Amino acid sequence: MGDNRGVVYLGRDKVEVQSIDDPKMETPDGRLITHAAILKVVSTNICGSDQHMVRGRTTAQQGLVLGHEITGEVIEVGADVEMVAKGDLVSVPFNVACGRCQCCREQNTGVCLTVNPARPGGAYGYVDMGGWIGGQARYVMIPYADFNLLRFPDKAQAMSKIRDLTMLSDILPTGFHGAVTAKVGVGSTVYVAGAGPVGLAAAASARILGAAVVMIGDFNADRLAHAAKVGFTPVDLSKHDRLGEMVEAVVGRPEVDSFIDCVGFEARGHAGGEQPAVVLNQAMALTRAAGSIGIPGLYVTEDPGAVEEGARTGNLSLRFGQGWAKSQSFHTGQTPTLRYNRQLMQAILHDRLPIAEVVNATVIPLEQAAEGYKSFDDGAAKKFVLDPHGLLAA
Repeated sequence: MGDNRGVVYLGRDKVEVQSIDDPKMETPDGRLITHAAILKVVSTNICGSDQHMVRGRTTAQQGLVLGHEITGEVIEVGADVEMVAKGDLVSVPFNVACGRCQCCREQNTGVCLTVNPARPGGAYGYVDMGGWIGGQARYVMIPYADFNLLRFPDKAQAMSKIRDLTMLSDILPTGFHGAVTAKVGVGSTVYVAGAGPVGLAAAASARILGAAVVMIGDFNADRLAHAAKVGFTPVDLSKHDRLGEMVEAVVGRPEVDSFIDCVGFEARGHAGGEQPAVVLNQAMALTRAAGSIGIPGLYVTEDPGAVEEGARTGNLSLRFGQGWAKSQSFHTGQTPTLRYNRQLMQAILHDRLPIAEVVNATVIPLEQAAEGYKSFDDGAAKKFVLDPHGLLAA
């Protein structure tokens, strides 16, 4: 190594690719570990969750190395690593998880109890998630490698599908989790809020789970056009604020079986301004009695840029009574990626889930990360994949 570079957060609306330290097999507080692996990063993606930090909507500190969507080649393993070896090509769940605590044993790896002293749950390159160094870089360290890493069975086959497989680290399992927790099944009518990459992944997941109709709502015309191109029913929220009427025009009734919120806390209302709870309230209004709502969209405990005083500490103006009265089910929180990534890998390898096409995967060099962030923040209908070593371009 000796030539590591990574995407560094420098303050609101500013990221820069800089030389950073080579990864070491140690915890964020400096304790040496032997259960880790060091990866040469093959692909790493820009995520909408990263954008929340870059917009200054979290308490992220300057100097944070970003990136939690990582696929890479193992180049070094610790003495206690037995299940992966040098040369393996692997997918890294965005959750940092120990595999040993109660939550991990229950497959709730998004809220591991040991990898973050501040709260349940850890992640790479993310605010309040334990201080683990991010993977929008040339090299990265992965703790608890035997538990966390998903090895691809055939390296050459995996490289031929790398634009799809790179989505296994986060957005595909996250979209799938949203669909599963919204109880999508054969014949379901589904509404997905948000036509960004996670929303498209949720829509693709709903389709593979057997949904009869998958609607996807957004204000962004380019993203809606892409959603229609890949087979979903677009709902243009800029037309008017009567969402039930727009849904009724598609399915014959102003309600759905399953609602998936892929927008989160920076939601906007029809008038154009931010309304942090608008999608959650729409979900309760639109979902039928005894229907289900999956909420993979991010909601934070602290939002210094919130337009509402309560929202600055995660307090939202919810009409919760209507959801209670309709006996609806809600599911929130980080996706436990390991619960789904092996099955989704098989769906990709056997040509059942062309997720790169669905999310419009667009490969750019690591050194162009700042341009990718800017384009994504401007609403590009693309999922930017960073190529630190030129392996995807080759």
